[in-house]
Amino acid sequence: MTKTIDYFFSVGSPWAFIGLETFAALANAYGATVRPHVIPLIEDNGGIYSRNRPEARRAYWTKDLKRWAALRGKALNFDNRAALSDPSPAGLLVIAASEAGEDWLKLTQALQEAFWGRGEDIGKLEIRRTVADAAGFDGAALEERAQSETVQAIRKASYETAKDAGVFGLPTFRYEDELYWGQDSLPFLERHLKGEKLVA
Repeated sequence: MTKTIDYFFSVGSPWAFIGLETFAALANAYGATVRPHVIPLIEDNGGIYSRNRPEARRAYWTKDLKRWAALRGKALNFDNRAALSDPSPAGLLVIAASEAGEDWLKLTQALQEAFWGRGEDIGKLEIRRTVADAAGFDGAALEERAQSETVQAIRKASYETAKDAGVFGLPTFRYEDELYWGQDSLPFLERHLKGEKLVA
């Protein structure tokens, strides 16, 4: 029986960026199909954007990100964060690629590497198209498809699926109706994939 993991994430999540390669390798190792759901944080379920947290928590959040990035072999660029546009439009490209049967994981990695690794402003149309083109995709075609009613409907459906499932933060992984929040929960997901489901 094919294993299927629902992957709830956003291109703009640094935690999703840090854990993406590890998650993809894990899913591949266990022959699991990954079903992508590109969504924002779900504040109705308790998701809190870092900008809305107290300064002490934001400072720790940044330090913890750097620790995990180092552990995962990733470099995070914080130099011009405040000057960058909202990266969420890039998520529509990922949905468009997935809907067309293209390698959405490769595109996600390219967009996140541009945004978090190099500090590029993928919220801007011309920049994310350039990133997509460089990764071997047709950026213009993806942008056109990203504006379609089909892609918009998929995005809305993913959000409702996540909300109904109890997802709040990103990334979150769902396997056999069990949620695992955060890339640091991947060891628990792996044990579940092995058949060693842990229930609190």
